[in-house]
Amino acid sequence: MHYLVIYDIPDDRLRTKVADICLDYGLDRIQYSAFVGRLTRGQCRELVKRVRRQVGRQEAKVHIYPLCHKDWQERIVIEQEAEDA
Repeated sequence: MHYLVIYDIPDDRLRTKVADICLDYGLDRIQYSAFVGRLTRGQCRELVKRVRRQVGRQEAKVHIYPLCHKDWQERIVIEQEAEDA
């Protein structure tokens, strides 16, 4: 299953640690505070535990959305790289 992870974390250090956790699970960064990738249900549960543990009582909003195969296939990506000047 594909998952979308997005977060709003004001603390720079915590935000970096949550990003590192996402990278540890092989998720791809699609924006500064958004990751996407394939995880098993077990991996998703582990990811949730690690993020919860890391966040603790600090201010943070983390959303993890499962994306079924059909929704993933119907996604639309518009991506343009900057041209060299």
